[in-house]
Amino acid sequence: MDEAELAVAFHDHRPRLVRVAYAVLGSVTEAEDVVADTWLRLARAHERDAVHDVLAWSTVAVARAALDVLRSARVRRETYVGPWLPEPVITTPDSTDQVSLDESVRYALLVALERLTPAERTAWVLHDVFAVPFTEVADAVGRNPAAVRQLASRARVHVRATAARRTVDAAEHERVVTAFLAAVRAGDLVALTAALDPDVVLTSDGGGAVRAALRAVHGPDPVARLILGITGTSTLRIRRVTVNGGTGLTLSEDGRLRAVVSLTTTATAVQRVDIVMNPDKLPSPPRLGAGGVEG
Repeated sequence: MDEAELAVAFHDHRPRLVRVAYAVLGSVTEAEDVVADTWLRLARAHERDAVHDVLAWSTVAVARAALDVLRSARVRRETYVGPWLPEPVITTPDSTDQVSLDESVRYALLVALERLTPAERTAWVLHDVFAVPFTEVADAVGRNPAAVRQLASRARVHVRATAARRTVDAAEHERVVTAFLAAVRAGDLVALTAALDPDVVLTSDGGGAVRAALRAVHGPDPVARLILGITGTSTLRIRRVTVNGGTGLTLSEDGRLRAVVSLTTTATAVQRVDIVMNPDKLPSPPRLGAGGVEG
């Protein structure tokens, strides 16, 4: 395989590699940086000794690099202002998604993965999401296969404990989001409260750059009041989009994206609201007009 063929092979696998890095890191920007750096290292390694399985080599290399970045990021996140939420990936009908997400990597799951150690998270993502054999996971994490089995097993227990109570199909999720959005559109506190699960939790991430709640908010009434306080501006435009594979919302004003809202639901109500407001984490979708609410 010459350099041109190597480049083509890597390019073909790049979407999967970005998904791996993103699932480990929770940051699209950092994931893309890791994958770009992996290409340079792959090219150098291929010059020394031909790499025949580009996907396997690159997956291990990406995961190892992402793990290193995550370990250093954990230190920065300890001093982060307010809750730290993953960087959302949004898709609109008129935009092309840069990171095509696996169905199992929903936003609430990424939030749950923040509770794992970097090694547990990497082992679980590689094996349980991307079906990477434990022998290759061991190479990425720097431990033996038996040890990474234990890491993945512990991670699996944590993920199951923090995952949604039951799987909600797309139609159920859509119905709940529609009721939620109708209540927000009407500014109806009673209807919005009714659209929320009794154990609903709202987390907002401003990163100290914009005003946001510094702690999670619990309960239908406080959550509903906070949401209406955020969305009550007449010039705010609310748009339905896909956030990490599930229906969510964007909030924009004067053509500028202000927030991305991820909604995790049961079959009948919104169970979790995650609002990313930190400008550094907001993606750049097509320009959104001012005023009005889209349904």
